[in-house]
Amino acid sequence: MEVKIMPSKLIGRVNAPSSKSFSHRMLIAAALANGVSEVSNISASEDIDATVDALTALGAKIFREGNTYTVIGIKDPSEKAVINCRESGSTLRFIIPIAAAFGCECEFHGSGKLPERPITPYIREMGKNGVTIIREEGVMPFSMSGRLTGGEYLLEGDISSQFITGLLFALPLCKEDSVIRLTSKLESKPYADMTLSALESFGISVDESEDENGFPVYSIKGGQKYCPADCSVEGDYSQAAFFFVANALGSEISVDNLNEKSVQGDKKILEIIQKIGYNNINGSGQKLAPFIVDVSDIPDLVPVLTVLGCFTSGTSRIIGAKRLKIKESNRLLAIAEALNSVGGKVTVYDDSLEIQPVERFHKGKINGCNDHRIVMASAVASTMSDGEFIITDAEAVTKSYPEFWQDFTSLGGKSEFIRN
Repeated sequence: MEVKIMPSKLIGRVNAPSSKSFSHRMLIAAALANGVSEVSNISASEDIDATVDALTALGAKIFREGNTYTVIGIKDPSEKAVINCRESGSTLRFIIPIAAAFGCECEFHGSGKLPERPITPYIREMGKNGVTIIREEGVMPFSMSGRLTGGEYLLEGDISSQFITGLLFALPLCKEDSVIRLTSKLESKPYADMTLSALESFGISVDESEDENGFPVYSIKGGQKYCPADCSVEGDYSQAAFFFVANALGSEISVDNLNEKSVQGDKKILEIIQKIGYNNINGSGQKLAPFIVDVSDIPDLVPVLTVLGCFTSGTSRIIGAKRLKIKESNRLLAIAEALNSVGGKVTVYDDSLEIQPVERFHKGKINGCNDHRIVMASAVASTMSDGEFIITDAEAVTKSYPEFWQDFTSLGGKSEFIRN
């Protein structure tokens, strides 16, 4: 489905959807608890549905009423399960070691770009600790058997913190004590911090320290038990970032449902736009300074940061972005091609983007690449255009923010859907 957007300033108030990252984590922790938990303020999405289905396949019982999920924890784990992760990398990488801790024989399926996402650290490290993963030619479906045991796990820090999260959930369930050691600098560490926060809420203790190189070391006691808990999920700064950038470019949007003390890494968007000259007291209209931002900890901000960079007073650069190549799309290429197709000046390098300023975007057609963040960033870009945009794959927003187009319209966005 395509969407046609006429340029307009966005004005009004919206609720940020709940943090997808925290929603995954809270639901998983609740499913591992022996009892009933209630997790409220969850915004349903394709990715969250994938995690709910995976947990159900492992033996949890999950009921949804509005934005509240009642979770009856896994009492009798499934011996065999077929798990469809859809396009959710979080679901895939979180669930693999959890299923292995239960000794569940699994077959994993996925769609879109997910079958290309690497799981090499799991194949190597879990293979040393009781688990066999057979993934022919590096694609899906693949199978897993065996029972995970505690021990030492060595993980590269520059691939994805999702591997750390998966093991942090699973290893407390093992009888033996465990330690996770990083062999290089951990990128996206705020996501690991979010996992520790979720674990603490459900009674799990993890000792975090540093080695002689300053790399994190996680020590996990075996035989721990998750405790049921009732909790509410805070709003998502990665989604709110689209509106904050729109504000910096001239819109006037108030965003509610955010935790000012959040550990979410994407909260950094506020620091970035303030540092380059925007503040929500004086509003937009001031000159925005060019920026250099290392996104190794905040990869989800890259598409909308690229839009922002197009309207600074000089050359801006986004660095530390190599992992963007294996998201729902190659996001470095996808956002560059999207904005360049409407008059942007974005150059792609191996792990970075260079952005030259422009006065305005122009009428054109943007390939959304079936990537929710490319589509939403393009919608924000439309507010700085002198002509209409047509964006393909408009429905991709259902992956993380199904109400995006309703919220966009409520703020004065002029959009019209085109069935194709």
